[in-house]
Amino acid sequence: MVNKDVTPDSWHHRGFALAKASEQFRQSDVTTWGIVALVLAAIAVMGANVSAMVPQSVLAGLHKTRIEGASLTQLRSQVADLRLQMQELHRENGVLTARFNLGEEQSGEVVRRVGALEVSVPNLLELSPRSSGVDRSSLTSAIGTDAGTEFEAEGGSVLVRQQPMAELAPPVPSQPIPAPVQQAATPASATTFGLALGPAIGAEQASETWRDLNVKLGPLLFGLAPVLADESNGTKKRLVVGPIAQLAEASALCGRLERVSVACMPVPFTGTPLDY
Repeated sequence: MVNKDVTPDSWHHRGFALAKASEQFRQSDVTTWGIVALVLAAIAVMGANVSAMVPQSVLAGLHKTRIEGASLTQLRSQVADLRLQMQELHRENGVLTARFNLGEEQSGEVVRRVGALEVSVPNLLELSPRSSGVDRSSLTSAIGTDAGTEFEAEGGSVLVRQQPMAELAPPVPSQPIPAPVQQAATPASATTFGLALGPAIGAEQASETWRDLNVKLGPLLFGLAPVLADESNGTKKRLVVGPIAQLAEASALCGRLERVSVACMPVPFTGTPLDY
């Protein structure tokens, strides 16, 4: 059955309309897919660049499974261990700093003591009696005139001068010191004198008093021996050191001892030898 309404002209108009619709569909389709293609291409380029910038270790870590990778709990545990180690290092550093400061204080104390000895020993040796028998050729004087030796030190330099001490007159032969085991009294002599040191003491304090004086006076007592003499107005004893040949020499040495706050008085050198 043929539709009477369909004519060649109507077919022509319908074909033209279909052609127009197909042409419009193709233009919009090309535009949309072109935009999509451009976006995908940009994403691909960006992904390639980002993957090239990411370190290989990060990429390897991203491909690891949860079991292979480090968990957050493990990282926290490691951070806590590092904190404990840092605290231990801080404590050890504090201990080492305290030891270093203590060593510096001890070193400074030794330097001060050596400096005091360098100042006092030459002065004491210069004040010692002629009969002390000190070998002055092996000692250095308190004041030198040579060029000296200069050492570099922190904050500057140190100049050290050494010079043998001046020779004194030949020593006067002194009376030989009695043996310690001998308890006999030493007879008084008109030409033998001694020095009564300190206040009157008991016999049991004599040895300790002599040791204290020997430490305090040192070189001033070289060549002198201690004896215990009876106190004239009591039961106590006097510590007497000697012998000294001349009264003037004993008086001069007494004056030197009094300068260092030691009570002294020239007396005859007689008494019981002190067993020290």
